[in-house]
Amino acid sequence: MQAIAKEEVVDVAFPDGTVVRACGLARRDENRIWRTFGLYLDNRWRPDWPAEMIDWEDFGLPRIPHKAARSIRAAFERARNGERVEVGCYGGLGRTGTVLACMATLAGVPAGDAVAWVRAHYHERAVETAEQEAWVCWFATDEADC
Repeated sequence: MQAIAKEEVVDVAFPDGTVVRACGLARRDENRIWRTFGLYLDNRWRPDWPAEMIDWEDFGLPRIPHKAARSIRAAFERARNGERVEVGCYGGLGRTGTVLACMATLAGVPAGDAVAWVRAHYHERAVETAEQEAWVCWFATDEADC
């Protein structure tokens, strides 16, 4: 499994070829030119570039699940269409990992395998709670059985 150092930013390449950059706030790349859109799960990011914030408590779930799901799908579609999309929360593991697992299902990873896929391709501690794991399955209910 891949372990990322605190200073690293990781470009996650999904099975369908879509690439999303992921990191925690302390590891963000200050190069604003790189990203064309950000999807952030912690209001401490305060981007001054095109971005959307999801109201999502640390170690928890999105406060408005259906709205969060739409935002994740839209950000993934941007990345699929060639935009440079960044996903991040404060620490870069729980909420970021959960979003990446949801995106993995959009890229063709079976919902029941999405968390393991993200742990193997992003960070071994990604998706920090059982509730976050279950939320990935909820997100993918139209596509797979968990």
